[in-house]
This record gives sequence, structure tokens and C-alpha cells, in this order.
Amino acid sequence: MTEHNRPAEDSPYLLELKDISLSFGGLQAISGVSAGVRDGEIFAIIGPNGAGKTSVLNCVNRFYRPSAGHIYFQNIDITRMKPHRIAELGIARTFQNVELFPGMSVIDNIKLGRHAHLKCGFLTGGLYLGKARQEELALRKEIEETIIDLLEIEHIRKQTVATLPYGLQKRVELARALAMKPRLLLLDEPAAGMNLEETEDMARFILDINEEWDVTIILIEHDMGVVMDISDRVCVLDFGQKIAEGVPEEIRNNEHVIKAYLGEEDLAYSRLGA
Repeated sequence: MTEHNRPAEDSPYLLELKDISLSFGGLQAISGVSAGVRDGEIFAIIGPNGAGKTSVLNCVNRFYRPSAGHIYFQNIDITRMKPHRIAELGIARTFQNVELFPGMSVIDNIKLGRHAHLKCGFLTGGLYLGKARQEELALRKEIEETIIDLLEIEHIRKQTVATLPYGLQKRVELARALAMKPRLLLLDEPAAGMNLEETEDMARFILDINEEWDVTIILIEHDMGVVMDISDRVCVLDFGQKIAEGVPEEIRNNEHVIKAYLGEEDLAYSRLGA
């Protein structure tokens, strides 16, 4: 049995991190982090700036290769898989900063999310021959009837991305990730830079994706109100190490977590996300 096919030992998790470490020269970004994400849950990763949260996501979808440890998805070792193979397995991603093609329309940006699953080859696609045309029309119909409707962006579907306000661009990036038909969705600060109304909308969309589409979600978010309201479990990192994991109420009242965020002096006066 090859390494990529070697199953984790009786793992109850959809995604499992086992002793993941990551270093850049002398800088240790992640140090021996282990965690498991159950099928169907919203699993939040929180921590102060520089705690290693985004680095964990970058290891999962192979932007970075861990210097130690293993990552399993559906009992398959994906630690050394190529990024495009990770996408094909059903792991999609959004980013801290919007990563869209600003000169293209909303609908065209979203369609790009399906590239890993398109069946037509380079020649038929380039010449826009029969099968390629049929596939694209079917994809467009599916996107407009499901993803665009879910995220309430029908009114902007033909607009150029560069003309949109930031909050709508974040929504388009989420739509592109959904076009991949993910089993696991990695969301890196989806509400960053949004006002209160936009943040509430984004939280509602995340819940709908999780509950109606049955998509497991790993969420990085600094808005503790959002984290505590919608997460099933929360993992806390500090200086690249895991310092706590549990349901939101446990994390809210964990003194080690409060200290990591606020410092020793404020520990007695605050409770996270209250």
C-alpha cells in the first residue's frame, strides 16, 4: 500500500492533523499541532496574530509542505499530494485577502472554481466545440440556480469584479470555492473588513452552506462573536502551538485562551466573545 493510500488508524475524523510542524529557516510557524475535524461540523481555529492559523490551512491544501507530521483526509494521507490533487479530492479554500481576477465578470470568476472537475480537453475547450459548449452552459445554469441564489448575488453576476465593494468581492470568492463542490471548505477570515450587516450575512451563508449543502467547514476568524455563535468546536493556537480545544463555551471561559488574547493583567476582567 502506498503512502498516499495508507489509512489513518480507525480515525473518526474527516480531516486529521497529526503532529504537524512547519518552519521557515529558524522560524517555527507550527509546532506539533494535532487536531481532528468531524464530518459535518464547523471547526474554528482562533488565536492572536502570528499564531499559525493560516499556516495550518496552507499545509492542508498544500501551499506549504509540513516539515513534520501527517495530514489525513477521508483516511488518505495527503501530506505530500500536489495542490491540484487536493482540490480534486474535494478541499476548497478562500483567502485572507481577496484572490479574484478583477478584470473578469462575477460569473466567469465563479466558473473558474470548477476547473478541477471539467471533463473537456484543451482542444475542445479552446475551440468551444459541442461538448465543451454543453458543459459550460450546464455549469453556468447550475451556478446561477444554486450558488448565486444561495449567496444572493444575482444582481451583480454580470458585473466586473473590480467594480464591486469589498464585501461583495468576499462573497464572490466564497461562490468560486463552492463551485468546486467541496466536501471540506477552508475559510480564512471570511468576515474580515466587513461591517456589521455584511458580517451577519456572511455568518448566515456559512451556516446555510454547512447545513443545507452538508459541507464541513474549517473557519479562521478574528470576530469572536461569529466564532462563538456558529462553531461546533474551537481550536486555539498561540505561537504555533495548540493551547486549547473544545466547544465554544469551554473556550470562552478558558483562562489560558483569555491570557493569550488579552495578557495576564486583563485576565480577571474579561471573558472571550461575551
